[in-house]
Amino acid sequence: MDEIHVPVTISGRFLVDVPEGEGPFPLLAGFHGYGQTAEEELDILHRIAAGRSWCLCAVEALHHFYVRTGVAGASWMTSREREMRISENARYADSVLNHLYSAYPLSAALVLHGFSQGTAMAVRTGLHTYRSPTAVMLVGGDIPTGHEGLGRLKNVHLVRGLHDRIYSYDHFRADGERVTASGADCILQQYHGGHRLTEEYFDLAGIFLDRVGR
Repeated sequence: MDEIHVPVTISGRFLVDVPEGEGPFPLLAGFHGYGQTAEEELDILHRIAAGRSWCLCAVEALHHFYVRTGVAGASWMTSREREMRISENARYADSVLNHLYSAYPLSAALVLHGFSQGTAMAVRTGLHTYRSPTAVMLVGGDIPTGHEGLGRLKNVHLVRGLHDRIYSYDHFRADGERVTASGADCILQQYHGGHRLTEEYFDLAGIFLDRVGR
């Protein structure tokens, strides 16, 4: 049996919210969790950047499916044909950033946010796309293995819920050690909660955003 892969062109979807004014604005771009949508990630970004003049962009994964409730969600990848999907997702993220910087009045400040499955996308985007990020914000998901040069991420906000059963404390600590060893500045924090984001998380994330957006 022959297995053949044929490249095709599909359309990716992302949401952009630009603040009032002339700019240039710093950019906060986010990648949602498994089974979620760009709308859900944009809501997270709004709550992080509340009262701050940041351009917000929520990128939606290319692979859609119906979650248990019957609502459509999206996934960045599965274990099947993983390396191919990683490469495709990297090109997708690069295309999104290229569009944003050509279409909107943006400053050089670029912060990437990832929740749950989206943390891997935020890390890979920070490592492999053309633009080097100012910082990366990761919550509820681990840093993918097999990647060198984590120092390119510069400033990392790594967060988990104290009772998160998906992202364990051991993985959390190990990820922090990897980032620190790379030379990047890493802030590790935990909030009271599980795999759902709380107001405590949004407060912590907002403080970090103020720190790196100066």
